[in-house]
Amino acid sequence: MIKQLFSAYWKVTAISMLAVSLAACGSNTAKPAATTSGSTDKSKETTAPAAAKSNYPEKALSIIAPSGAGGGWDMTARTIAKVLTETKAVDKPVSVENKPGGGGTVFMAEYATKDVKDNYKLFVSSPPILINHLKKEGNTPYGYNDTTPLAQLTKDYGAVAVAANSKYKDLKSLLDDMKADPTKITVAGGSAPGSMDHLVSILPAFKYGIDPKKVKYVSYDGGGEAVTALLGGNADVLGTDASSLDQYVKAGKIRILAIAAPSRLGGSLKDIPTMKEQGVDAEFLIWRGFFGPKDMTADAKRFWEDSIKKMVESDAWKKEMQANSWETDYKKADDFKAFLGQQEVQLKDMLTALGMQK
Repeated sequence: MIKQLFSAYWKVTAISMLAVSLAACGSNTAKPAATTSGSTDKSKETTAPAAAKSNYPEKALSIIAPSGAGGGWDMTARTIAKVLTETKAVDKPVSVENKPGGGGTVFMAEYATKDVKDNYKLFVSSPPILINHLKKEGNTPYGYNDTTPLAQLTKDYGAVAVAANSKYKDLKSLLDDMKADPTKITVAGGSAPGSMDHLVSILPAFKYGIDPKKVKYVSYDGGGEAVTALLGGNADVLGTDASSLDQYVKAGKIRILAIAAPSRLGGSLKDIPTMKEQGVDAEFLIWRGFFGPKDMTADAKRFWEDSIKKMVESDAWKKEMQANSWETDYKKADDFKAFLGQQEVQLKDMLTALGMQK
């Protein structure tokens, strides 16, 4: 049953996009009096007043990465800020702030209670915004329903990596040792137990017949800290998103053993085999999205929908996608919100099967 639940979740496909519509302002229009010629007396007609033009944004904007520097959230936030500025999709300064803690739970506690009306504070997230709300350990009472989902932007895939000087050259040799004694291998991740990096780490082990509860997992505040632990010898293996490891692969510091994708990726990761190629039937899709406060105003939401669309269609965005080994997987606000609802149900079932649900 657990295996079926995993399979159903990891192979879930994205849903189609739909547009957000806004109600137009209207007014009562006086009925024109008839004339003997059948023409209309235009002097008696009234017209609907024009909608007031929004001045949003009127000041600098912040994009929050709910983690330390160097991980997938941080890289996504900085890429968004860079392209919004380069393309002039936003004409106000856009800064990036890092707010680590609890794999995003510390930030969410503040954002969902203190920033519910702050149109000038946006943030990036990925599956942890769902998982953290559903899991047993280190959970948060706040989830995507305490935000305004604005757009899904990219898709990425889970990856299992080791330091460049590790004895492990392929996924199978690692899993064989892990199966023999799971307690002898330490796996690091940039999110709390039961969250995304943890699930990336235990998925191939589960598919290989290893009890996922026995995998020794140590959590850090963000992918950057987890990489530091791996390179410093405090962990043997790292489970995270593939794109955040791109720079370390190029620098020769990390060896990625496998990608949890349906086929090989491009760029500097093109030579890395998938888990399926190595006999482990596992996929892990990681979306990344853009969110605003729960009580975001209609004009602010409309502004961001227009600006994000302009951003993802730009050449500057496409260039960043290639440089970071990302793939654009764009969904507008309402479709993104519907997708999150679907995925939340599937994750709840999976966590329940693993005994990790709250």
